[in-house]
Amino acid sequence: MNKHNARKAYQTDLSDKEWETIEPNIPKRKSKRGRKREHPFREILNAIFYIVRSGCVWRLLPHDFPPWQTVYYYFRIWKLSGVWENMNATLRAELRVASDRNPEPSAAVLDSQSVKTTETPGIRGYDAGKKVNGRKRHILVDVMGLLMMIVVHAASIQDRDGAMLVLGKAKGKFPRLELIWADGGYTGKLIEWTKQFCNWILEIVKRSDDAKGFQVLPHRWVVERTLGWFGRYRRLSKDYEGLTETSESIIYAVMSHIMVRRLVKIQQINT
Repeated sequence: MNKHNARKAYQTDLSDKEWETIEPNIPKRKSKRGRKREHPFREILNAIFYIVRSGCVWRLLPHDFPPWQTVYYYFRIWKLSGVWENMNATLRAELRVASDRNPEPSAAVLDSQSVKTTETPGIRGYDAGKKVNGRKRHILVDVMGLLMMIVVHAASIQDRDGAMLVLGKAKGKFPRLELIWADGGYTGKLIEWTKQFCNWILEIVKRSDDAKGFQVLPHRWVVERTLGWFGRYRRLSKDYEGLTETSESIIYAVMSHIMVRRLVKIQQINT
């Protein structure tokens, strides 16, 4: 009997349709030699999504999942081989098409989020503006709020310099991209740098000087909503990871979980 069917389901588990949608992104075994894999990839993914949603540490993974060592092994292998980033890109394109958009975005929104770190060793710094000792998540999202690129770095790095890291990483990966919106923290030399180095227009969306209290700003609310989605996944409440690359892969996994659920809902509505 399949272990997935033998245990009681968690809210984070993939449905049959969600698994069918996400399965093509999992690398297939190239050789038939060696010991047969004991745990199905669906259960490995279910365990990873449980961890990122609940905030559970690897060693406290419930016993009805595969052993935590096995789950972490595959998470790490998929991190090193770029599976999480590729999964995010594939699901983003599929979700955009299902929403009657071009699979490739022509506009994007840029922002960052400073989060505290724990006692885990690794890169960190102090963000004097936000008064946070930890790391920054610099993200680039499309107009639907879907993640295009992320770079995690020390919180002490200024927004303009951090933006160069994420934009430089995105260069050459989005052939239709022309316009990027950002807030007032990105004014100055970054605008010219973006034009010269990436051939994109960086447009600053400023808050009105006359505005009082909370104000929803055009385009900027999209990326702020994405950062709000992160808050639903407790593993992202702080940066618990030793390596920034691991932090980035965790976020790609979170967005993949969000997108596959939205994609299946849209497909069900359209059928």
